Amino acid sequence: MSMFDGKKVIIIGDRDGIPGPAMEECLKGTGAEVVFSATECFV
Repeated sequence: MSMFDGKKVIIIGDRDGIPGPAMEECLKGTGAEVVFSATECFV
């Protein structure tokens, strides 16, 4: 059992850091449901 089982997750990645799709890949298989994923530029 994972601490992410049944949880809904919002991912906001950083263009110069870790992009959203990379974080989304890391959560695969954890039981989390990614409801939103984006990569933004914070200046």
